[in-house]
Amino acid sequence: MAGTDVRGTGGTAPGALPTLAGLLAGHRPRTAREAADLARIAPLAGAADRYDRGRPLHVTASALIVDPARREVLLRWHERQQDWLQVGGHGDPGEEFPGAVALREAEEETGLADLVFWPSAGLLHVVVLPVPASDREPAHEHADLRFVLATGTPGAARPERPGARVRWLPLARAAAEARGEALQESLARLDTLLADGGPAAPRD
Repeated sequence: MAGTDVRGTGGTAPGALPTLAGLLAGHRPRTAREAADLARIAPLAGAADRYDRGRPLHVTASALIVDPARREVLLRWHERQQDWLQVGGHGDPGEEFPGAVALREAEEETGLADLVFWPSAGLLHVVVLPVPASDREPAHEHADLRFVLATGTPGAARPERPGARVRWLPLARAAAEARGEALQESLARLDTLLADGGPAAPRD
């Protein structure tokens, strides 16, 4: 399984990873909506409080976890949204590389210890998502930066708690069942990445 390991054991060392500004500057939007969302997100690169949940628009990071050998994607049940979505969450002050946020959240939510960025640590998709108000916070928006992570041990995936189930799905089925336009677009891009990588050899 080829990929970029940010733990310093191979691939790109942590110190060589891009800053948020560099990551956004290097991303090429593929749709008019993504271009508009990227324009809104770009000013956050210079904001010290870009991850602050008190901002009406703040940065989050998420990841689609893939098993390239089986062409399957791992999705997590989100109770608040009542939907199967990618893993991810909020960053901490001082974090420069949003991919590290996505990686940390992915490990916590799935128990997978061998995750690496695949095929690189670049962005898959950039999207601004509305978040309805709840009894804990007002309505706001997430500037979600999406990555792809791969695992070679799909059977090791475990939910972090009973209500946060995880499940592997063939990519075509995941795309057919996805309800949100943003996830549908992310899955379509993942499908293209897998196709560009060619058929993967089946695991023993």
